[in-house]
Amino acid sequence: MTDTDQSGAVIDAEQFQVTRTLRIEAPPARVWAALTQEDLISQWFGQRTTLPDLRVGGEGVFGFDGYGDVGVRIEEYDEPAVLAFRWGASVGEELRVDNSTVARFTLVPDGAATVLSVVETGFEHLADPRAAMDDNRQGWTAELDELVAFLDSATVA
Repeated sequence: MTDTDQSGAVIDAEQFQVTRTLRIEAPPARVWAALTQEDLISQWFGQRTTLPDLRVGGEGVFGFDGYGDVGVRIEEYDEPAVLAFRWGASVGEELRVDNSTVARFTLVPDGAATVLSVVETGFEHLADPRAAMDDNRQGWTAELDELVAFLDSATVA
């Protein structure tokens, strides 16, 4: 069973970051696939994903019903251990430091499971850092719970 009882994502107001770590009962290759394959991402994170160029500098879009599409650019890509992307805090705007944050995923094998850590940084550059951290804390709690449920129920190669 996957351990998601880690009180959800937390805010570090001094570092302007949101973090969450959880142990997922799936090998790193399955978790990596769910984080990087367009068709799989859209099953747990938002509703639409376009991420055709899986490399540093590759750009795409995450689409959320009721919110819109936000730009995304891969900042770090080290399969199957680290993925980081910059994504927009504002719908329809080109990515800049003052309108985006960076979410960094690290995957560490733990027997047949994976310890997944997400650290999102860059909130200090946004117009309202506290509100953005609050929103994304709630978002990572919900979205990573959806990732766990997806991996528990799906056949992901």
